[in-house]
Amino acid sequence: MEIKHISHFQNSSNSKLFGLMPDKEEIYSFELTNKNGMKVQVINYGATVTSLQVPLDNGKFVDVVLGFDNLQAYLDSYSLPSAPYFGTTVGRYAGRIHNAAFTLNDKTFQLLGNNNGNTLHGGDFGFGRKVWNVTDLTAGENPSITFGLLSEDLDQNFPGEMHVYLTYTLTEQNELKLEYKATSTEDTVINLTHHSYFNLNGHDSTVSNQEMFIESDKMLETDQNNIPTGNFIDLNNHEFDFRTPKKCPFPIDNSFVVNSKNEAARLISSINNLQMNVYTDQPSVHIYVGGNCFNTLKGKENTDYNAQSGICFETQNFPDAPNHSHFPNAVLKKGDQYSQNTVYKFENLV
Repeated sequence: MEIKHISHFQNSSNSKLFGLMPDKEEIYSFELTNKNGMKVQVINYGATVTSLQVPLDNGKFVDVVLGFDNLQAYLDSYSLPSAPYFGTTVGRYAGRIHNAAFTLNDKTFQLLGNNNGNTLHGGDFGFGRKVWNVTDLTAGENPSITFGLLSEDLDQNFPGEMHVYLTYTLTEQNELKLEYKATSTEDTVINLTHHSYFNLNGHDSTVSNQEMFIESDKMLETDQNNIPTGNFIDLNNHEFDFRTPKKCPFPIDNSFVVNSKNEAARLISSINNLQMNVYTDQPSVHIYVGGNCFNTLKGKENTDYNAQSGICFETQNFPDAPNHSHFPNAVLKKGDQYSQNTVYKFENLV
């Protein structure tokens, strides 16, 4: 796929300058709108979703994702005590890798330890901090935008030069569809995910009174640093059994095993009569409630985000899968194609 320079699209009526990188590279915001008036705004820094306006049954719209009004705040957010990764594309490997190392083809790769000596979300400078190119933009029904990224060999010490593409499609059924594809010049490991913090009552609210459903009967057991032990926890009679919807818990930072043939998860707001259904072809959904900006950065519309401002549904492979032979395969072979599909569907409750 040809990678066009961003300027190819910047004259489009639905794009505008969002900010400048430290090296003065221009970052643009692109807007997709469907016939129901639903809108998503995405920037080519991190292929990041900055706004998602969903129609309610009363004719109003609600922005259901946390974010910032300007690029500088996104850049500065990585200096917070815990970077929130608002709306970003996480890679090369979402979640944690134990001891920041894995072995592939009898060779050990030492990564960057950015989380208690472990690697989190691909290291210090993962895909969410990179400038992506826009490779395609479509209007009309089911508008879409495709971002492309070239991750050089040994980027954050991961092997292989990797080409990654992410297409966001806003369907006429009020779905935000994410389709990832990637290839590598060497055998490598990969685990991509999307890191929006959702709040169906609006980004300036709290998720504590919204309900969550997860189609899962087991979750990954983890140690004190949230590293998978390799064991699973049976969720029967467990407080984290969400097969019957219940209030969003806090704290939560756990990976649930899901049957990818069905709906994986659901978030429900009785205040806005709105629900979000999550569908994925991935083996797990990692649930995280957070969004704290530590009274240091202001969110959109001058909002103070706290530790219960949003909830992430990170559809992905298991964290630390490269170090557990019985976990789903995380290896992308040279010349093969990685693909991942996730859908966030919004519906008004009758």
